[in-house]
Amino acid sequence: MTNQPLIAAVGQALYGSRWQSELARALGVAIRTVQRWSSGDAEPQPGVYRDLLALVRERARALGPLEPLLERAARQTTAL
Repeated sequence: MTNQPLIAAVGQALYGSRWQSELARALGVAIRTVQRWSSGDAEPQPGVYRDLLALVRERARALGPLEPLLERAARQTTAL
């Protein structure tokens, strides 16, 4: 079973439209490798999923503290 939709979803969530090249850079693999994963022509090694999880967790930690600040700013601007 392939996880290509999962890999694409994670890549797009982390890096947007240029996700394949950015994900390749973050994982230290060739862009062609990521393209093969996303097309279903190859399956990543199991360690890649752990690396993806680490990238997602890192981004979540970076964004987490911003959420309450943005909520507060949104409330203040709608109250004006």
